Amino acid sequence: MTRPEPILEFAFEIRVDTAHYWRIGRSADEELSFTPVTGGSVAGPLLNGAVLAGGGDWAVERSGTAQLEARYLLKADDGTVIDILNRGYYRASAEVIARVEAGETVPEDEYYFRTAPVFQTDAEPHRWLAEHQFIGLARDEDSQVCVRVYVVR
Repeated sequence: MTRPEPILEFAFEIRVDTAHYWRIGRSADEELSFTPVTGGSVAGPLLNGAVLAGGGDWAVERSGTAQLEARYLLKADDGTVIDILNRGYYRASAEVIARVEAGETVPEDEYYFRTAPVFQTDAEPHRWLAEHQFIGLARDEDSQVCVRVYVVR
């Protein structure tokens, strides 16, 4: 029996603008922080629009790896509002983190930043978003978090 290999199709890139993060803290072994989402854009062959201000990204860092959970809204060019819940992981060396914080665009292969976005909408033209699995390859660039979103076919 042959089993199909997953096919990844580039869908769009989300470029998220953020405000300064807030350290919340939890214990000596982990740190909780929150980063507000202030806007951004969505562009690609399968979806175009804007990131709406509001929502944000909660991160829990343990042993050098941050577990991320971002929730915010997208507004498609046709006016449809789409909910996104984007969970993932970020791991980088202290040297890479310092370079990113200094504003340098660090090549993606120097750190790990992967996500699994889930979308919700009942708008017919965008219903496919709520009916497929996606993966995101993320990076920090020009003071934005950029996520290339691929639909798994």
